[in-house]
Amino acid sequence: MADSGNDKTVRLEVTDLAFDGKAVAHLDGKVVFLNGGLPGETVEARIFQSKPRFSRGRVVRIIEKAPERVEPRCPHFEYCGGCTWQDLDYDQQLRFKRKQVVDCIERLAKLPHTEISEILPAPDQFFYRNKMEFSFHTGGPESDDFTLGLHRRGRFDDIFDLHDCRLQSELSNRLVTWMRDYVRRTGLPVYDVKQHTGFMRFLMIRQTAHTGQTMVNLVTNYGDFPDTESLTAEIAEAFPEVTTVVHNQNGQKSNIATGEIEKVLSGPGYIEEELGGCRFRIRANSFFQTNSLQAENLYNAAFEMLAPEPSDRILDLYCGTGAIGLLLAVRAEHVIGVELVADAIVSARENAALNGRDNIDFYEGNVKDFLKAETAAAAEHDVIVIDPPRAGLHPKALKEVIALKPRKLLYISCNPATFARDAERIVGAGYALPSVRPVDMFPHTMHIELIGCFEPT
Repeated sequence: MADSGNDKTVRLEVTDLAFDGKAVAHLDGKVVFLNGGLPGETVEARIFQSKPRFSRGRVVRIIEKAPERVEPRCPHFEYCGGCTWQDLDYDQQLRFKRKQVVDCIERLAKLPHTEISEILPAPDQFFYRNKMEFSFHTGGPESDDFTLGLHRRGRFDDIFDLHDCRLQSELSNRLVTWMRDYVRRTGLPVYDVKQHTGFMRFLMIRQTAHTGQTMVNLVTNYGDFPDTESLTAEIAEAFPEVTTVVHNQNGQKSNIATGEIEKVLSGPGYIEEELGGCRFRIRANSFFQTNSLQAENLYNAAFEMLAPEPSDRILDLYCGTGAIGLLLAVRAEHVIGVELVADAIVSARENAALNGRDNIDFYEGNVKDFLKAETAAAAEHDVIVIDPPRAGLHPKALKEVIALKPRKLLYISCNPATFARDAERIVGAGYALPSVRPVDMFPHTMHIELIGCFEPT
């Protein structure tokens, strides 16, 4: 076989799946992380990077297929960056996700006696997302050609034309096709991420699972659409399901689908979803759990584990737009939510008013700073709820949380590794973690949510 430094082709046996969705094999006593391949398969792989402790490679041919391999339903699977494991049987996806949680709890947190419950499967394996962002990409400053779709796997600067995504609804697919045609026939210039010129940047579609509402959010460079009346009239005629159209302007070089200036082109400028008996108003730039049906299951499982009491005073950290806090406010005496993002706090207060809840207050600010202030200590919280970003808690914030000595500490995580790191410190401070519940929020991806409830020993 060819061997030229790091670039060599080898035969490997795939044994596992890693946290980032890579397949795991071994060569010459080192771990090899592979793009492609499933456990139980024999593959031919090209090694493109060799480090002292591991190597990286890509599968070029599957010699022996695993019995768990299935035919992907998405026509874009081979090159799209959205779904990593659509070629793996769903039950096996769940098994490997739970295994990764077990590994983190036992090896990183060093808690071998914590019970790892069976993973909570998603009710829908396809068409489950309530939000998708699609990017416009020009062929260059001298080209009239462009694409509208998703990123190719591993490429930030290459967008393919999407026609049939299996993550959001069939309506979403039709909207993408229609918007591509609209931009082409109206001659609207597409944004060039290298030259920072052009107009059309993103198409964002948000939908609700329970109320049947749909938002179209068009993110552009600075400037108004040439003919908004014609645009909204055409959307209304072609898609009566669309209840609001919003235009966000973003002239920043950072390629993110948020807006500095927002204008409502039609409808109320928001959609509303119902979860757990509460109603939530979702705006173009609001955070909301991306899988509505599974979010409801996640919260129900978390509250069952927490078992809040009517007299509880709850501190909800990283509260976002207030979903967890509002659902707990129905079950507890009082809730305080803390969030750094100003727009999220505005939405949280709006949602509290929408649901007539006067036993919940929201504070805008850094969690670490809030916990150090006298306000946190004076409130005498019985329960603290943490739903942090993937990085987990800042060490100083975690220290302040522990110092408040809550009766229970509910931790919802989207990263088993950082959860395990924080869990080790919490248990070391005198708390027990009886059990952890993994939750599959995003089928066919490597992402895993989990719930843990700490109690003093």
